[in-house]
Amino acid sequence: MQLYSFFNSSTSYRVRIALALKGLDYDYKGINIRVGEQRADDYRALNPSQGVPLLVEDDGTALSQSMAIIDYLDETHPEPRLLPAEPRARARVLELANAIACDMHPVNNLRILGYLKNRLEVSEEQKNDWYRHWIAEGFGAVEALLERYGHGPYCFGEAPTLADCCLVPQVANAERMGCDLSAYPRLMAVYQHCQRQPAFQQAAPSRQPDFTA
Repeated sequence: MQLYSFFNSSTSYRVRIALALKGLDYDYKGINIRVGEQRADDYRALNPSQGVPLLVEDDGTALSQSMAIIDYLDETHPEPRLLPAEPRARARVLELANAIACDMHPVNNLRILGYLKNRLEVSEEQKNDWYRHWIAEGFGAVEALLERYGHGPYCFGEAPTLADCCLVPQVANAERMGCDLSAYPRLMAVYQHCQRQPAFQQAAPSRQPDFTA
């Protein structure tokens, strides 16, 4: 398999965590989204969405969108499962994962922040206020879900799920942006536990071939 990724892309980070948890090998293909490599003609031919991640199988099957990729990996390489088979448990994992993937990440990703700054000409302070607002809104909901339904060292018990794959990159980005996360003790306890696990360490931005400080 080939994974087209950017070290600091939270969606790529999700997929790298899933691949590491499943022990799957792949060739890393760095796409620098900061300088627009995702818009190059040859890459756009592979991925019309012009983003990362993109997973390409040996037979040429190409999949974009991190949640679709992880679901595909869970079906084709089911051990360990990242989405529970039991319907209610599966729904709870998806509920929390989508609170991050659908509500938080889309309004704070590089494209949105770039549009705010370059097209709408908001100040750096206003852009940072925007980012912090949506982090607080989203993590407030995630913390409440964890307090209500979460248990164990991971989001939902003794083993990682899709929820953890989504949570860790979002917290890492929030820390990088200087957000105050002290109001989310359950969320941070899960994050800190994950950071001590080899698969999560392997997937970290600083461990990727295209990492730059």
